[in-house]
Amino acid sequence: MPHISNKGKSMPESPIRKLVPFADEAKRKGRKVYHLNIGQPDINTPEIAMDAVKMTTKKIIEYSHSAGIPSYRKKLVSFYKNLGIEINEKEILVTTGGSEGLIFTFMTCMDNNDEVIIPEPFYANYNGFTAEAGVKVRPITSTIENDFALPSINEFERIINPRTKAILISNPNNPTGYLYSKEELLQLKSLVKKYDLYLISDEVYRDFVYSDAPYFSALELEGIEDHVIMIDSVSKRYSSCGMRIGQLITRNKLLISTMLKFAQARLSPPTFGQIAAEAAIDTSEEFFTNIHNEFFQRRNYTVERLNKINGVLSPNPGGAFYTIARLPVDDADKFCQWVLSDFEFNNQTVMMAPGSGFYSTPGLGKNEVRIAYVLNVNELKNAFDCLEEALKVYPGRR
Repeated sequence: MPHISNKGKSMPESPIRKLVPFADEAKRKGRKVYHLNIGQPDINTPEIAMDAVKMTTKKIIEYSHSAGIPSYRKKLVSFYKNLGIEINEKEILVTTGGSEGLIFTFMTCMDNNDEVIIPEPFYANYNGFTAEAGVKVRPITSTIENDFALPSINEFERIINPRTKAILISNPNNPTGYLYSKEELLQLKSLVKKYDLYLISDEVYRDFVYSDAPYFSALELEGIEDHVIMIDSVSKRYSSCGMRIGQLITRNKLLISTMLKFAQARLSPPTFGQIAAEAAIDTSEEFFTNIHNEFFQRRNYTVERLNKINGVLSPNPGGAFYTIARLPVDDADKFCQWVLSDFEFNNQTVMMAPGSGFYSTPGLGKNEVRIAYVLNVNELKNAFDCLEEALKVYPGRR
């Protein structure tokens, strides 16, 4: 058999999608599956974005500029200015989803075997992106007992070494929903400055914040402008995950000019996606108010219901639409598969993402799951009914 690369062998399987065959089989048996495993909101994409694609007068779907359609980048400048962030279009690189922005960042900022520090649990695909780039993850563990707050700066300093090139955070956090405060970002700023590191801030969930305090972006940190790379995306903001449009933003001119070379190698981001994303910037405030109110209600119901189930613990997320819940089970990977393959309640079951896939440290997350509260409250009620009943009869309950 032809050779498979070591990089291919080391590429991790998605904990979010690996149970899909079991969910498909449950559906084949006629069971209703409630998908709490993936961050796909059930909110309609704004009509203004859909109409822009339907009404395009383009006769040819041509390549765009490798950095993104100029009119879109100029419109993004105004979008961020309204958020209190001053940038220009040359500091924006439009990417094929936020994912490509992270890949370009790792490829540009780090060499093989360089290290990036990431508080865990973290978005599982960070493991995949770093594997592609030949970069090593140095995890630093946050805990459910502390609501997954930023670990102490001393813990960061203990693992910084000559190979360390960056710190990566997701704010609000996927998978925990933790919202990093301005004070925590200022602590990271001191580290970045002291050790001459990059701060990569994945802010794709910034529109899902349940605190009265204003959101604080890493781009607002003063004195480390050349160190900050911000990743953003339209996927969650406009409920348009399949649009596959994101952007990375940095004021570091050398950095973004180098990233552009990677962008040129893939030619351009999707044309129709950019057309829709540009139009989506004009989405009404009413859309965001409705989304905020809806997810605020879902967050509150999810946390209250989970903590009422015997043996279950869930912190109260400050943002995004996820929570990590601790379950009274021997192994969450086995439990999540068992719920799909061997369990049903009123011909229904529930799909969750096992927590172990969101940690880099072996053995952690063994009794945790990530729950995405992306369904309406009625469906969440049915899903949690299934979870509660499953925990009563699971053979590996602890």
